[in-house]
Amino acid sequence: MTEAEPAAQAQAVGTETAELLHLVDRLESLLERSGLAELEVEVGGTGILLRRPAPPILQDVRTISDVPPAAGATASGAPSARVTVAPDDGADALHAVLAPLTGIFYTAPTPEASPYVAIGDTVGKGQVIGLIEAMKLFNEIKSDVPGRVVWIAAETGSLVKAKQPLIELELA
Repeated sequence: MTEAEPAAQAQAVGTETAELLHLVDRLESLLERSGLAELEVEVGGTGILLRRPAPPILQDVRTISDVPPAAGATASGAPSARVTVAPDDGADALHAVLAPLTGIFYTAPTPEASPYVAIGDTVGKGQVIGLIEAMKLFNEIKSDVPGRVVWIAAETGSLVKAKQPLIELELA
């Protein structure tokens, strides 16, 4: 082997890496322009999977002077996200049950089963309100307080982040 051969090999590897990075950039651009949620390409023994990030869950911050909408709806009837606000009119306090970890949230144990809780249900402290799948493990999520469900923040199959509200309870 001559001294020039290792240098030529290093240059070839550098060129292949640059070409691969350029291909990834092109595929990312294609994914952004399309309506696809993910794009998977496999050539030979190499595979690339690109996924569109999950849309953020928006939260509507209310002021104390806002008139609270009917349970889980705005004046227009559309669902609304809420942040817990301490009421000053003597009404029962609201409490958000937060996700203890990041993962995929499920409202029922199987797709065919009924959800653990629904709006209007009364839950007890320690009652299962959903599941979060993280690292191929399903974790039961339990209510930390008793109350009545007034809002379900996370949809089944959606990515939730740690400390994100899952449901909101009117304290018992």
